[in-house]
Amino acid sequence: MKNYFLNIFKFFRSADFSKAVILSISISVPILVFVSLDLMPVGVALAMGCLLASPSDIQGSFRHKVIGVSLAALLAGLASMATGYASVTIFVLVPILALLMFGISYFAVFGFRASLVAFSGLFAIVLSFANISSVLEIWERALLVSLGGFWYLGLSVLLHFINPKRPTEELLSETMELTARYLQIRAKLLSEKSRRKTLKKELFQLQGDLNDKHETLRDTLIRSRVSFGNSNYARKRLLIFIELVDILELAVANPVDYRQVDELFAENSEDLKRIKSLIESLAAQLEEIAAALEKSTNYTKEEIQDYLQKIESGFTSFKEDFEFNPEFKQNFLLQNLFDYLDKQAQKINTIVRVLYNLEKGERIFPKRGEVLKFITPQDYDPKMLLENFNFNSVIFRHSLRLAIVVLIGFSIGAIFSLDNAYWILLTIVVIMRPNYGLTKERSRQRIIGTLIGAVIAIGIIFFIKNEVVYGILGLLSLTLAFSLIQKNYRTAAVFITLSIIFIYALLQPNVYNVIQFRVIDTIVGAGLAAFGNYVLWPAWEVKNIKNIVFESLKANIAYLKEIDQFYHKKGKLPISYKLARKQAFLETGNLNTAFQRMTQEPKSQQKDLERTYKIVSLNQTFLGALASLGTFIRNHETTSASVNFEILVAHIISNLENTEKLLQNSKHLMPPDKEKTRQAGEALDKTLDMLLKTEKKDFQNETVQLKLREAHLIRSQLKWLLEISEKIHKNIEKAVFN
Repeated sequence: MKNYFLNIFKFFRSADFSKAVILSISISVPILVFVSLDLMPVGVALAMGCLLASPSDIQGSFRHKVIGVSLAALLAGLASMATGYASVTIFVLVPILALLMFGISYFAVFGFRASLVAFSGLFAIVLSFANISSVLEIWERALLVSLGGFWYLGLSVLLHFINPKRPTEELLSETMELTARYLQIRAKLLSEKSRRKTLKKELFQLQGDLNDKHETLRDTLIRSRVSFGNSNYARKRLLIFIELVDILELAVANPVDYRQVDELFAENSEDLKRIKSLIESLAAQLEEIAAALEKSTNYTKEEIQDYLQKIESGFTSFKEDFEFNPEFKQNFLLQNLFDYLDKQAQKINTIVRVLYNLEKGERIFPKRGEVLKFITPQDYDPKMLLENFNFNSVIFRHSLRLAIVVLIGFSIGAIFSLDNAYWILLTIVVIMRPNYGLTKERSRQRIIGTLIGAVIAIGIIFFIKNEVVYGILGLLSLTLAFSLIQKNYRTAAVFITLSIIFIYALLQPNVYNVIQFRVIDTIVGAGLAAFGNYVLWPAWEVKNIKNIVFESLKANIAYLKEIDQFYHKKGKLPISYKLARKQAFLETGNLNTAFQRMTQEPKSQQKDLERTYKIVSLNQTFLGALASLGTFIRNHETTSASVNFEILVAHIISNLENTEKLLQNSKHLMPPDKEKTRQAGEALDKTLDMLLKTEKKDFQNETVQLKLREAHLIRSQLKWLLEISEKIHKNIEKAVFN
């Protein structure tokens, strides 16, 4: 119950709720002011502009927010005017409607924010059919719509300056919670044998979500630091973000061989429970810090430090129970696990020190030019429009599909003379997405939410006959709908339906007809959206995943080459290494997310799903082994890279490059020298065996342990990477999508 109330409190403090309140105010004020002046159409047009501009107001840098909302306001006005003038005759309207739908939605080739700006234009076209403010001249209504968008932007900017830190704090807190969830699932994987496949799939989804959060935080924190200088607040938040990225990398860099774990703890489940408990304690601590950052608890820095000390004490006592003996290979696994837990605890401790001003000394940040390289740039070159103007482009097919489905919806509304038929078009525009899985899911949630909202509205209207109550409930429902639309679409659909019905209850005596047509139009629109995505040039993931696998392989090759170079040169970690690591994580996250989309598609399109899952898992494991190798080399004093190391790395890269050629349908493969690689592997084995024999007397010496760990880790990771690269090649060779 306590968590329930904390979540409610958190929701009302959230940036989404604040934005929804601003939107509700921006809509209500013009209507109230101009109704009092007997100029209701003016107020309604301004309110419509607020509604249309708001979707572009998303998390990210302040500059991008202002530009996005401004463009949305201008596009909404232009789209509204074009549709208005085209409506003089059906013969002009139909082709103009099709062209506008295709042309505006096609702007999504410029990225996610551009797609939201485009949505404002599409939304404006649909609302033009509602005949709102019809007493105004078309150009007057269009101008007022754009002015309404700028009015909303003004209030949104005001909110930003009143509380500029809130969105960043919330985003950091959400990222911490997701990271904690990632650690919790990793802990469950140790003991829950029967659920490992399901838990791994959940990890794939979480890694994709974390990548999205990291990209948004990079854009927000780095751009604000570049724009406004190295303020204490910006510096601290950037430090926290860096630690969160490192925590995820450490987790990925320590893939556990669960078969070894099962063997090692087969007769000693209590020790396994202790390890699991330690990982869960770290995750719980991260959640508590997130709550403190969110300011929804009174958690103090002293309590956080006490808790961390308890974790450290438990960790130390557990570690002391095991005596290092390299003759048992499992002890290397345990030692790596202890090292991993120790580093994770240090990372969380650093976050606490930074958050509560306990950090001693100043960290050196990369220069302005270097730090900007970490922001993924969006290409706004107009040539993108030409490059994507073909059926190979997912956005081109989506735009064409949307235009056709909207025309079908428009025709159904006209033929059957449905009341408020524009609701069909609105449902199509809101629901349709480039991929089938998301469209189907949103269609289902929209229908369920609309039905629930209709039932609730009928109950309220049946018992209450008070227009003031309807007005209050309509405004509250609108606010809740806007605040939930990104996080819980089904619940948002409930409140959207409630707000529309209560608004119509103020305007029309027979509101039950409104409810009836709202339900019918929503079902028709949702059905058309899902059906259109299924039959009109569907973008099945099985056809697209080939390119995503290629990009992930390419990023992993670049990351491995950077690790190889750093092992030779040592010294300061170059920016190129960090960028390659970031790209490898992003591309792996993209592949994981693409696979999740694939599982949402019809069974008939889930071709070779098990093999695709295997490729995705192998790719994830490969990245983990790479990160493990890179993390060890970065964080420990290591010897010089040997010739044998070079031979195995070259073989691994050759395997991946040959796999890339397979994906490009090239037959010119360059087979590596397997005999040379076999000899190099045996040489590494001999090196480790010799070290074990010569250093037997000094096993407890830290320097000796480090030497042994390096020899064991380099040998085992290279052999593992080689084995995985061969498995990836074989599976892609047989994959249906190839």
